Amino acid sequence: MKKVIVTTTINPPTKAIGLFQAMKDWDLVVIGDLKTPRDYHLERGIYMDPASQEKYDKTLSDAIGWNCIQRRNFGLLIAHDMNADIVAVVDDDNIPLPGWGENLFVGEDVEVNYYETDLPAFDPIGATNHADLWHRGYPLQLLSKRSYGRKTRKRVRVDIQADFWNGDPDIDAICRMEHAPECDFDRAAFPIASNKLSPFNSQNTFLAGNVLCDYFLYPHIGRMDDIWAAYYAQAKKHSVVYGKASVFQDRNVHDLTRDMRQEYLGYENNMNIVQELPGNPESLLAYLPGRSAWAFELYKRHFGHA
Repeated sequence: MKKVIVTTTINPPTKAIGLFQAMKDWDLVVIGDLKTPRDYHLERGIYMDPASQEKYDKTLSDAIGWNCIQRRNFGLLIAHDMNADIVAVVDDDNIPLPGWGENLFVGEDVEVNYYETDLPAFDPIGATNHADLWHRGYPLQLLSKRSYGRKTRKRVRVDIQADFWNGDPDIDAICRMEHAPECDFDRAAFPIASNKLSPFNSQNTFLAGNVLCDYFLYPHIGRMDDIWAAYYAQAKKHSVVYGKASVFQDRNVHDLTRDMRQEYLGYENNMNIVQELPGNPESLLAYLPGRSAWAFELYKRHFGHA
């Protein structure tokens, strides 16, 4: 089985990168940016510098732009070229815990804590021992209506495994300003799945190879890039299961006010998106700026989709 780890960075090799490149059962692909040190070097793995990305697909590179985390899409394409069966998408501040990437659910039928809701979206964090928090990208209009009473055990097929993160979790700027949490998620809450669309991120998420054609990190929409990718992939019938925390998030320094500005597009549109996408995944295009939609079209061409 071919397993590939994909990330992007503007930093010298971090502790997390050192641990990921040492994993013998995985291949590591790191995508550089204009701010990445020019002498960036891996002991084991593939580093794709800016010039190599331009050579690979100059038009896509121009459409995505520089100095943005969405350069990571080139890593997804490289993983596709490598015929990856499983792709792990991580950040360079996700420090893997012992057992990371082992005994994965991807491609398997697994018994989960299954939650049904009549709301148009499900928030996985609310089903844990940190129920006062919520996942980045969950519609704020639904926060006061969350309910977790309809819980059963059910077997589901797993296309995407979104593992959690101890330490500083993936919550939105408003939640982080209010709570400033340091989390230790109870393993007993997992695995988790639901009957509705739910947000997951591009930090510590495992994708089946056949998901890549429907998973694209949209540029020019701020911090909704991976959230809207998640909603779209699920609307295209790829199932997601949330797994126990398998990294410690030693979060890079962020300006929370800037993060909030970059999340505003989601605060404004996520409610409409989770209502519209299940019946019409392509309705997402109406919420994308033209350059972002064009980049998605260019990306899909690598999978034979015109």
